[in-house]
Amino acid sequence: MARTGRRPGNQDTRQAILTAARHAFAERGYDGASIRQIATSAGVDPALVHHYFGAKDKLFLATMEAPIDPGELIPKIFEAGLDGIGERLVRTFLGVWDSPAGSSAAALFRSALQHEWSARMLREFLVTQVLRRAIGHLQLDPAEAPRRAALVASQMAGIVMVRYILKVEPMASMSQDEIVYSIAPTIQRYLTEPLHKP
Repeated sequence: MARTGRRPGNQDTRQAILTAARHAFAERGYDGASIRQIATSAGVDPALVHHYFGAKDKLFLATMEAPIDPGELIPKIFEAGLDGIGERLVRTFLGVWDSPAGSSAAALFRSALQHEWSARMLREFLVTQVLRRAIGHLQLDPAEAPRRAALVASQMAGIVMVRYILKVEPMASMSQDEIVYSIAPTIQRYLTEPLHKP
């Protein structure tokens, strides 16, 4: 039977929860892992998980050491609708990567390229915290939404790889405005224009 209540020392309790959560999310994915299972593995009461981390998505962000919370960022990008969404999306994306948070994001990306566990966690993060949230804000045909989201993700991952990881010139030193001007129309097309020839 799992122990309930606090472990000795708040930091030990928090770390035990994070360790259990990392294993649960890696093994079962975001949707398959539950707060109750994580609490049992950590030897604490589920209420203690909520006390330290709040909802499951916040716990997941903590296990990823995510530098941003997509739940706060994505609604701002989509609140003005689909007109100009390509520009807003690329500009916000570059703003995050060019900020101090970009170093942490680059570390996550590099780790995912080297370790299967990290790749699985990053994939879960992108699908459940970014793509699913973005799709939820768009008025897209449900049959096309996953394809459109994947196309956008491929473009964004390409920016990360070329500009921030490999630092290929001239992309690495282009201004945000230059990149937005070059790439935003493609993102806009992925989200709002037909994907197939008539």
